[in-house]
Amino acid sequence: MNAVIKKLVAGFNDFRARYFFERQNLYRRLVSQGQKPKVAVIACADSRVDPAIVLQVEPGDIFAIRNVANLVPPFEVDEEGDVSYHGTSAALEFAVEVLGVEHIVVFGHAHCAGIQAMIDNQQQGKIAGRFIHAWTAIAAQAFHRAKTIDPNVSGEALARCCERQAVLVSLENLMSFPFIQERVDAGTLEIHGWYLDIVEGELTAYDPQRATFERLT
Repeated sequence: MNAVIKKLVAGFNDFRARYFFERQNLYRRLVSQGQKPKVAVIACADSRVDPAIVLQVEPGDIFAIRNVANLVPPFEVDEEGDVSYHGTSAALEFAVEVLGVEHIVVFGHAHCAGIQAMIDNQQQGKIAGRFIHAWTAIAAQAFHRAKTIDPNVSGEALARCCERQAVLVSLENLMSFPFIQERVDAGTLEIHGWYLDIVEGELTAYDPQRATFERLT
């Protein structure tokens, strides 16, 4: 067996021995009663920012939706009202309409390769893969907003600004989904924009009143 796969199997065995058996009642309850998370987290697929680890939650606490660059696409259907393959949109629909989550958190992070791919496409016209290019273009508006804030911004500063602005673009896209808009208006659903600095270990949340990301403590 490959050494990398062996590590995964050994990890599962450790989980089973030290975690699962100590919490069998929790897992049995989650199976018998079903999952009832109050929070959906839209996180990046980046291996360094697993929301369950970063937020130290128990099984059943969050409904995690992960994709490249933690993006929310805009709501869209074709002219006949049909839809195509929309994994993130389907997960949002399930979280809100089936599970009835009360909070949705867009969980952005620093040093995001997906956002950097979007920046490269905007600046140099490079195609970062067939699918990556189209997907990360969802956040293209973040680049234009960053340049509006500071036309001379570049490099690391540009990346950090785009990462935060992409969170705001996703928050706006969330509100394009009718079933989310309705619940937000009714006060039964709240949406949040968070940003994790993985170098400093600092978590901030967007404050719409101040139009800034404020540290969470």
